[in-house]
Amino acid sequence: MHLGNAWSFLLCWLAVRSKGGTLVLRMEDIDPDRSRTEFADGIMRDLEWLGLDWDEGPDVGGPYGPYVQSERYGRYEEVLAMLEEQGHVYPCFCTRKELRALASAPHAEDYGAAYPGICLNLSAAERRERMEQGRKAALRLHCGDHFIGFHDVLRGDVCLTWEECGGDFAVRRSDGVFAYQLAVVIDDADQHITQIVRGDDILHCTPRQVLVYRLLGKPVPTYAHVPLVFDHEGERLAKRHRHFELCMLREAGIRPEAVVGYLACRAGLQPEPAPARPEVFRSRFRLEDIPLARVELEPDILDIMSRL
Repeated sequence: MHLGNAWSFLLCWLAVRSKGGTLVLRMEDIDPDRSRTEFADGIMRDLEWLGLDWDEGPDVGGPYGPYVQSERYGRYEEVLAMLEEQGHVYPCFCTRKELRALASAPHAEDYGAAYPGICLNLSAAERRERMEQGRKAALRLHCGDHFIGFHDVLRGDVCLTWEECGGDFAVRRSDGVFAYQLAVVIDDADQHITQIVRGDDILHCTPRQVLVYRLLGKPVPTYAHVPLVFDHEGERLAKRHRHFELCMLREAGIRPEAVVGYLACRAGLQPEPAPARPEVFRSRFRLEDIPLARVELEPDILDIMSRL
């Protein structure tokens, strides 16, 4: 985990703890190419170091387990079969090369190219022909609504066109891997999640998930998309920013109270960076008061935290 992950989880933790709710930790390891046991262990170790706990999760269990996506494939198959039977999904034979070529298609700024429905209206014979040619198919979810809206705690009512959300999206890849967009909705519904706090980089994905909730007849949770964390050059923190990883900060001798105190300051919870534990903010935390401006780290951020 890096500072951006810590920022989002801290705000989520405070949102839950300030309301006396139940915090759920779920390991979203659905992509086998990007998931390893040591990564999950590292996440829990980093959170514990910061003093951020959870009530249900892969290590402590809970009434709605399992809390690891790779152990829930059967459930995803069940729901996908239902959506397919109801006519909501269709096979897509487009190759990755063909999909990359869509980058030049009309699309909304910041959201990328929308899938234009190339395989939506293929006849049964055309689909059979492609299968006989050995072409593997992904499954895409079709939306007939032009606009999908939801309410965000920080941003109010949000309404996006289906094209702004990327168009019909894959719910299962051609290699059989289930899509995040499908899996998280099934998990959230099964685990009775009522509020989701996450980065605003996936705000445009939320209408996709709202649609799945509606198709499953499940209540839609409350959403809060919080601003992201950027380095001093304006680049969003990512895995390549190794020096901002919590394990690296820990090895450098920076205290967890320094990390929490700095992030709390950027959230408007205290006037200046000062060492703090998460629990000191829980009684006066209001999710709707989080500043909407993105968090840009100072060039000497590591020196700042090392002095706290």
